[in-house]
Amino acid sequence: MKIHLSLLLLLFTCVFLNAQVWETPAVAGYGKIKNFKEAAVQPDPSLHYKLLFDITSTSEKEGVNKGLWKVARTLNMLAITSIPKEQIHVVVAVHGPATYVVLNEEKHQEKFEKANPNIPLLKSLKEQGVTVYVCGQATAELKIPEENMHPYVTTAFSALSVLSNYQLNSYTLIP
Repeated sequence: MKIHLSLLLLLFTCVFLNAQVWETPAVAGYGKIKNFKEAAVQPDPSLHYKLLFDITSTSEKEGVNKGLWKVARTLNMLAITSIPKEQIHVVVAVHGPATYVVLNEEKHQEKFEKANPNIPLLKSLKEQGVTVYVCGQATAELKIPEENMHPYVTTAFSALSVLSNYQLNSYTLIP
């Protein structure tokens, strides 16, 4: 009986120690990841990560825009694998149907009759050094004046100019 109990305790301990925990080391509460220290193809601390996210969808994940959530997950992945912050350069282009994620609280409440769930995430991304651009052409087409947008976002001439300019400056496009 003692042997079986000891074996069961040992098995439980091994399972518990190997259990993976969801973490959000860079962007608290968003883009959770599990660290797989022994997995192949880890982020490389000798590289500079110049990443450009193209966000057009209104899809949500865990209550926020799925594209913004993916940006948070990427930052968490890089942070947990010890990529120095000064080697991480992230730019986001928001356009098309996703344009409404940049509305300030008042205008989002007016249009959707609920608070903008993306504002805390936009704030966290800004604090991590992420530049979020909204397409000026999309805001014009949707009749969204600049004063109706959240101050964590910058209006660009167009998403096309953001996407082309940053790719021509060696940023990797993440759709």
